[in-house]
Amino acid sequence: MLKENLSGQTVIITGANSGIGFEAARKLSEKGAHVILAVRNGEKGRAAVNSILQGNSEASVELMKLDLADLSSVRNFSSAFIEKYDHLHILINNAGVMIPPYGKTKDGFELQFGSNHLGHFALTGLLLPLLKKTPGSRVVTLSSIAHRGASIDFDNLDGSKGYKAMKFYGQSKLANLLFARELDNRLKLHGIQTISVACHPGISNTNLFNLGKGETPKYMKGLMKLFSQPAAMGALPTIYAAADDSLTGGEYIGPDGRGNRKGFPAIEIPAPGVFNEVTMNRLWSVSEELTGVQFDF
Repeated sequence: MLKENLSGQTVIITGANSGIGFEAARKLSEKGAHVILAVRNGEKGRAAVNSILQGNSEASVELMKLDLADLSSVRNFSSAFIEKYDHLHILINNAGVMIPPYGKTKDGFELQFGSNHLGHFALTGLLLPLLKKTPGSRVVTLSSIAHRGASIDFDNLDGSKGYKAMKFYGQSKLANLLFARELDNRLKLHGIQTISVACHPGISNTNLFNLGKGETPKYMKGLMKLFSQPAAMGALPTIYAAADDSLTGGEYIGPDGRGNRKGFPAIEIPAPGVFNEVTMNRLWSVSEELTGVQFDF
């Protein structure tokens, strides 16, 4: 059952200045939550905050700087948040980069794996102390249908032995899904009430589809309308994952339409063999090693 009243709840959404993150921020603030838009670009962040307030002057929204491609920024954000707040109800790991040219994060990780997975892994670990002491808290991590057919190439995580943008995007989104499930497993193992849920937006018409080249080409915009849904629809699985009372952790939420590309949110069963325990444990260990963040369960 979707909670309609989130008054008194504090929510962090990464990458909330546009697309699905923005729509989720708008909707959750309408439900009364205090929403922190954790974004890299201050100007775009301020525009997003103003847009939400124009639509709802009662909204409680706040802007904080966070660059997931820079672990020092992740640590600074976490420290600043912990200094200001003694609770965190919902963390939504939403921000992402999709199929850019080969590049690296500030810490030398391949850009997609570093931003989409490692940045969120570190952020979640650093904020875990607050999540643990907040009743009914949860972590929502966004994956993608691009995880299908993907694998984690532990011998080439940095792309130095070859890089294909879509393959590495799929790898990062599979990592998001495996992290969400393994986090839930470990929370339950340690008797912690915080839950972890994964979701994906199907195919949504957002600025992720700029193919790393700035503005989306006109021909792509036309094609996108045929097989995608608006960002407001794409955000529904995120809202469901963040605010549905019936979820117990470990679920994967996506659109209920054909191929899970469009539609309304429902619990989705990933392909058999996706949740491989050996891979999940190895990914966790490698992520701790690369980020230097240990989870204090």
